Amino acid sequence: GIREAPMTPAVLALIIANVAVYLLQMQAADGLTINFALWPLGSYTDYSTGITVGFQPWQLVTTAFLHDPGKAAHLLLNMFALYMFGRDVEMAMGTRRFAWLYAASILSASLVQLLVVTATVEEGIMPTVGASGGVFGVLLAFGVLFPKRRVMLLIPPIPMPAWVLVAGFAVLA
Repeated sequence: GIREAPMTPAVLALIIANVAVYLLQMQAADGLTINFALWPLGSYTDYSTGITVGFQPWQLVTTAFLHDPGKAAHLLLNMFALYMFGRDVEMAMGTRRFAWLYAASILSASLVQLLVVTATVEEGIMPTVGASGGVFGVLLAFGVLFPKRRVMLLIPPIPMPAWVLVAGFAVLA
């Protein structure tokens, strides 16, 4: 029969960290979001609460471990994609290189997002949260490493080569 690949160390650690932070967020109200989500450059005060938010350098990394507590599907989809594609990428690259890939992916995604949200900031700013930048980097690596591997969309169930899936996600993103 087909043997399932074992859970790899970096993927397991990332899934555990994201779920743990999500559970902390559910307990901490907005405290983690205020301090660790990615905010636009500048300083912004919510006059109804008196809380001031704005960009801090650590947010380029910490935002990747936060998810909207009201939207568990965001966390679940990111972790499912990391589980499905990250294991093979980590086994092909090795744990250390995989960790560097993931870190570079979240940093580059955060920098691009910071530029976009700062350039388009309006009244009622919202922070950026989520592991999507890291997950998209892993997905891209999967498409490069295994371009002809057949993958199946869940909805609708359509089989396709990995490179088509990656290109489709890039267009949607």
